[in-house]
Amino acid sequence: MTTRNDIAGQWREHASDAVLLDGFHALKHALRFGADVPLAVATDKKAMFSLAADLAEDLTAALATSVIEVPAAVLRELVPRIHPTGVAALAVRPSERGNRERLSRLPRTAPVVVLDNPRNLGNVGAVVRLAAGFGATGVVTTGDLDPWHSNAVRAGAGLHYATAVERLEQSQGRTELPPGPLFALDPEGEDIRGLAIPDDALIVFGSERHGISAELRGRADRLVALPMRPLVSSYNLATSVAMTLFRWDSQNWDA
Repeated sequence: MTTRNDIAGQWREHASDAVLLDGFHALKHALRFGADVPLAVATDKKAMFSLAADLAEDLTAALATSVIEVPAAVLRELVPRIHPTGVAALAVRPSERGNRERLSRLPRTAPVVVLDNPRNLGNVGAVVRLAAGFGATGVVTTGDLDPWHSNAVRAGAGLHYATAVERLEQSQGRTELPPGPLFALDPEGEDIRGLAIPDDALIVFGSERHGISAELRGRADRLVALPMRPLVSSYNLATSVAMTLFRWDSQNWDA
């Protein structure tokens, strides 16, 4: 029989270098895309299986053997706050080397999204979720925000495992980007509705307040603008990414 101390000990053993999957949906997506999940717990396995029956019937067998039921008091000791689904898990972070190889491999069949110095972890997670949905090759960030922070993974609903997510390094003031033509979103750019975005593009998005950095703007092969009504200053970051990826994806509908 697994005791409360056993669960707490196992959690502490893995937590320092693991990714927190907060809630059923994060666990569901991570498992679907091959995450290694050494420990998963739920306060009510019956309720979890009810969710699985409706939303993830393909995972019921895996969940039955991998999820341990624990009292809410135990889960409260393990996580900052209990998710409404009463589910939490720890997963192994994908290999950074593997992700970087995937991002650098040519030819690519889908763009890489570049978030230039993002400031909001929730926005980063929302962008990862969008990138996964559109089948983008990956999402990379510049700046000091960790795209694998638990808040970003929560906002991404575990879909960090469905695409390559990494933070880029700088060398001598120059960002080390994957290869590919650079399309940077900028109000002074060409209207996106008249452009074709190649599959191997790097699509760069800045923050709502500051836009893209001078470095990446200067390196851009094309500056691209989204249609926007006069007097409206900007779109939310995730909205901008969604509009751009939709434009890229729709190019192939009639091909």
